Amino acid sequence: MDRATTCCFTGHRPDKLPWGSRESDPRCLTLKRRLTQAVEGAYAQGMRHFICGMARGTDLYFAEAVLALRLCRSGVTLEAARPCESQADAWPEAERHRYQAILDQCDFETLVQHRYDRFCMQRRNRYMVDRSALVLSVYDGVPKGGTAQTLAYAMRQGVPVQILNPEQGD
Repeated sequence: MDRATTCCFTGHRPDKLPWGSRESDPRCLTLKRRLTQAVEGAYAQGMRHFICGMARGTDLYFAEAVLALRLCRSGVTLEAARPCESQADAWPEAERHRYQAILDQCDFETLVQHRYDRFCMQRRNRYMVDRSALVLSVYDGVPKGGTAQTLAYAMRQGVPVQILNPEQGD
């Protein structure tokens, strides 16, 4: 894939979102609308290949926004960057089905490594940033955790970032 037309995503899992896993919450619905607009904006900037880390929460929102964009715009591809084979094994059943349904619709799948270790998520995040010209993110500003580390890495690499705060409305 051409880095100049590639966009990746990093963001929070449900435990860091104000509404948790209650996706019918109006704040979640607002965030999903804003994320869809950000994906459409990235497309308007020339992004055609989108990479998702496939984590629970905002990663899956992002993947679903890209899949929706692919239905109405040409040239859109979605890549699942999985940190390890067992990524979703311990998730609730409904989330595993959602994960698999998204994975089944991806144009590309990259498995960063076969087995889990404490660095596989970081390797996956660096893989995504190193191949992207833009990083979209859902980030609340708390300077710890994987999203903060990924954004810091992107900034050190000179990759532009666009941050959506989950607390902010339309």
